[in-house]
Amino acid sequence: MFSLHVDTAKTWRGGQNQVMLTVLGLRARGHRTAVIAHPEGELRQRLPEGPDFFPIVPRNEIDLHAAWQVSRVLRQLAPSVIHAHDAHAVAVSALGISLAGSALKTRLVASRRVDFHIGANLFSRWKYRQVERFICASTCIQSMLSDDGIPANRTTVVYEGIDLERVNAAPPIDIHKEFSLPHNALVVGNVAALVPHKGQCYLIDAAARVVRTIPEARFLVVGDGELAETLQQQIEDLNLQKHVLLTGFRADVLSLHKEFDLFVMSSLTEGLGTSVLDAMAHERAVIATRAGGLSEAVINGETGILVPARNSDALADAIIHLLKDSARRAQYGRSGLRRVHHIFNAERMVAETLEVYERLVDTHPARDSAYQAVVD
Repeated sequence: MFSLHVDTAKTWRGGQNQVMLTVLGLRARGHRTAVIAHPEGELRQRLPEGPDFFPIVPRNEIDLHAAWQVSRVLRQLAPSVIHAHDAHAVAVSALGISLAGSALKTRLVASRRVDFHIGANLFSRWKYRQVERFICASTCIQSMLSDDGIPANRTTVVYEGIDLERVNAAPPIDIHKEFSLPHNALVVGNVAALVPHKGQCYLIDAAARVVRTIPEARFLVVGDGELAETLQQQIEDLNLQKHVLLTGFRADVLSLHKEFDLFVMSSLTEGLGTSVLDAMAHERAVIATRAGGLSEAVINGETGILVPARNSDALADAIIHLLKDSARRAQYGRSGLRRVHHIFNAERMVAETLEVYERLVDTHPARDSAYQAVVD
């Protein structure tokens, strides 16, 4: 199976990690893959060097020049599947297929990792009609697509995966020394982009309550984004400068996970939450909101605690409860690791993604023959 993967982001977030795991996992199984991505992006920097990389950057959703470049790649490679990994990637892929002409029967697959409705404008409706199969990161997303009128036979749930070998290989870090934390500090971690729907403002409000009960508690908010200045001002307004630290983007985030005593996800919306899966893979107890697919990742009372979104008091109560109970944290951490091993491992994710491709291509056997003639 030959697949072409398109991701338009310059930054590194959970989605880009899933692209990399998919591409490398397919290659490890002997399948050829090619990638279209930002030439200066984090995904390009982290993927191994190789000939099947094409630097294309759409300037906007309807970038006909970028779409023409994609159409040239499609005519050159004739992949069985083009897999779009974000909304702009769907647009440029759909346009590229249209410009490539009807002789090329590449099938369009789109990953859907966000739990909000698809656009209602004419172009959004057109581009999503071109998608032959949506790979949904959670049943929550699948249900949302159904509400948007996408037929069930065009959606498949494939839970995102964690590379457990990479997690285990992450080098240790002295988090207390790195961030000048007291040696007895209990460290609460949050890893997410600093954007409104990640809800860090509620976590910071919760921290103000937590430190009144547990003064040695410290909060590390790892990530960057548009709300950095706003959140820093909130920290200062609450006089939490010694207790809450915005670390910015960290390439060593897996090493940081190893040192958290507790992980908190405060999202208002969330497709699934790969940061939560990373925490579980590190045997960390998780507190998360009941937003989107988070309740499919975290089992309340088994791998962590679920609380209502937009509720800083509930967050604070849960954090205080688990920081005071190291045995419960350890129990939740062990259960979380088992859950990742069984359900959220990268090998299963790659295998199920490949099954989506194969079922789609097998519905058009003539396309396979044409593909073999091109690659042979």
